Amino acid sequence: MPTTLPLKGIKVLDLSKVLAGPWSTMTLGDLGAEIWKVEHPVRGDDTRAWTPPSKNGVSTYYMCANRNKQSLAVDMKTEAGQKIIRDLARKADIIVENFLPGSLKRMGLSYDDIKEINPNIVYCTISGYGMTGPEAGRPGYDFVLQAESGFMAITGQLDGPPTRLGVAFIDLVTGQNATQAILAALINRDRFGEGAHLDIALYDSALHLLANVASGYLNTGVDAKRYGNAHPTVVPYQLFDTKNGQIALAVGNDKQFKSMCLNVLKDEKLAADERFISNHNRSLNRLDLAEILATAFLGWETESLLDALNKAAVPVGQVRSVGEAFRAPTVAARNTVISSPHPDIGDIQTVRSPIRFAGDDTPEYTAPPMVGEHTQAILSTVLNMDTAEIETLNASGAIKVK
Repeated sequence: MPTTLPLKGIKVLDLSKVLAGPWSTMTLGDLGAEIWKVEHPVRGDDTRAWTPPSKNGVSTYYMCANRNKQSLAVDMKTEAGQKIIRDLARKADIIVENFLPGSLKRMGLSYDDIKEINPNIVYCTISGYGMTGPEAGRPGYDFVLQAESGFMAITGQLDGPPTRLGVAFIDLVTGQNATQAILAALINRDRFGEGAHLDIALYDSALHLLANVASGYLNTGVDAKRYGNAHPTVVPYQLFDTKNGQIALAVGNDKQFKSMCLNVLKDEKLAADERFISNHNRSLNRLDLAEILATAFLGWETESLLDALNKAAVPVGQVRSVGEAFRAPTVAARNTVISSPHPDIGDIQTVRSPIRFAGDDTPEYTAPPMVGEHTQAILSTVLNMDTAEIETLNASGAIKVK
């Protein structure tokens, strides 16, 4: 367990909005970095308008990705605002941005511009399709990327339409990829004294996340298809109905299948059936096996079946609502939900970072800030501006002081 958070003393100029960038910078903040989140003086981050739901007028979508940050309200289209960003960039270790290509260059805030004043900067550009290629200028939206990357084509019922996942997972994994790249660049900077310009694209992240599906297509030329809640290569691996509910069964190997047959279903004949003796055979005869298991499981109460399968070391779970998931005993035991107080919003509940150090106590997170909540504090303490200068900038509209 570290005596202090590993990124303590690292300063991040966060010019990103919505989800992928803020998700990355929140992770850096969870690890101890100081995050200066730059927002539009009037509307702030786009997700502040994404309601319902909200708590005391603040979007809960915005809350999910913006704890442990200080909000600085700056109009980056003004010369005074651009100067503030450059002055902060001189003192930053990291910049994260997801502007449309060319936007920051027109403001004099591109990587090449910032490198002139801070050669050691780690500058992370997040975009939809990367900084190169024929689609470099397109904006990136998770829903569109889920469609274009093939994920929707492999998600949903076999005879149903392509389906999106319930969260913007491509945005989220892109944010995680950005964090990994930033941490690697920091190590490289400390070893060799070199900054870096990182090119992190949603489309790259999505295609990489296809994993075994991508490998299957690239090496066989066979396009993947939808299997509903079943698995294309592991069988049985799907939902089954019981007398009073549903279970999610994930039989990952032949030993688990045999244990289920003998110890739960008490069916030696099924365990020895050549159609199901191996995962390969089960995959070829999935419909026959699914019919047999569906009939057998309908004779069980959910709790009894879960107990029997768990005792037989067969992976299984119950289909839960989001509320039920957060009421599970593991959540309380591992202090997964963190409460952070805010004077205007009240206590904000967020999910603890999954990056943990063994033996670490429950961390203290600061609540997501209001627009411009820290403008005055950052300008006075980081840039040494006096009160009169800040008031002049506020009156001009270049900044907003809460």
